[in-house]
Amino acid sequence: MLAVFQDTGSEKVALFLHILGAVVLFGGTVAVATLAWAGVRLPDRPLLPRASFRTLLALVIPAWIVMRIGAGWIESAEDIEGDPTWIGIGFIVAEPGLLILLLATGFAFWWSRRPTGWQGRVVAGLATLYVAALAVAWWAMSTKP
Repeated sequence: MLAVFQDTGSEKVALFLHILGAVVLFGGTVAVATLAWAGVRLPDRPLLPRASFRTLLALVIPAWIVMRIGAGWIESAEDIEGDPTWIGIGFIVAEPGLLILLLATGFAFWWSRRPTGWQGRVVAGLATLYVAALAVAWWAMSTKP
């Protein structure tokens, strides 16, 4: 039986942090993608690029950190034999995901300074790509194929 379901509090806290971080990460990334695509279509609205940047900086990146801390805590607390596919998928999505988020944040900052540039399309594309990757990880974590 998984250690998460034992009657100890620390594993439950780790699972809670992981899930909370993942849900906020997913929702924040969807919000960034929506804001960025709206900003690309409505270039006369300078608040959309700033909102994209601030959402990435204040919500999405901290959520990634919380999700990753929870995942590491769970992995160290559980005694999982072998290398399950669902854990591998989680690492494949999480680790490069930070690079994608940092790139999106840099382009969003640049876009917030020059709202009429092409940077908005890059932010929208990176956020959409990461939402799709997070959906795959969410599926893998839920179904454990």
